[in-house]
Amino acid sequence: MRVKAVIAYDGSAFYGFQRQTSTPLTVTQHIESALKSLQIDTKIIGSGRTDRGVHATGQVIHFDLPPYWQDLQKLKMILNRRMQAISLRHLSWVSDTFHARFSAKRRLYRYLFKTEIPSVFEEKYIAHYPEDFDRKRLLEALNCFCGEHDFRYFHKTGSDIHTTRRTIYQTRYYPYRQYHILTFEANGFLRSQVRMMVEASMQCARGIISIETLQAQLACKEQAVTGLAPAEGLYLSKIIY
Repeated sequence: MRVKAVIAYDGSAFYGFQRQTSTPLTVTQHIESALKSLQIDTKIIGSGRTDRGVHATGQVIHFDLPPYWQDLQKLKMILNRRMQAISLRHLSWVSDTFHARFSAKRRLYRYLFKTEIPSVFEEKYIAHYPEDFDRKRLLEALNCFCGEHDFRYFHKTGSDIHTTRRTIYQTRYYPYRQYHILTFEANGFLRSQVRMMVEASMQCARGIISIETLQAQLACKEQAVTGLAPAEGLYLSKIIY
């Protein structure tokens, strides 16, 4: 009996989403440990991985339950009491053919930053970039990523992937009160791809690199930007099936 769960988590409490041998402090292992405490021995599968320090408001996972567990609301309540820094937002029964990763059609990330140094209450959740950036150039840089591209120069290596081509359907930038928000919607993302795209876009907006240099990197001709935007500003916000 397969269950789909929409979850949120505070990425600052974990060493990333994916299971690791070097530490038990991952989102996956924390949820699996809570399930085992209820005599539910199952593996969870996520729609995608997030790096250490990256948050989620709409990550999707699936796992299989033994037939004697029928009350999903009760399960949600018990698990939320037993977990820290993770919240099960919604649980639902799905077909056994549902797969959190392979059934997903689109993924949406948001990136939040301030031009002022974030307060002690925000520093784990909001990134910081200086005020000296051009908003029009930022929009121009973000628009470069739209469409299907080979993002081999916009990701960290080490993942088991078949192709580095991805399609980005939409990018946005808008200010909201004292915050600045970037969004990326795509059919999928490579490891650390969003953080590298944010960093490259902000370097364009600050005049550190040109739009032409960004386009050359996107065309896999040269790699001018290798750094990553700070993890604390990134949120996996929605998965579309």
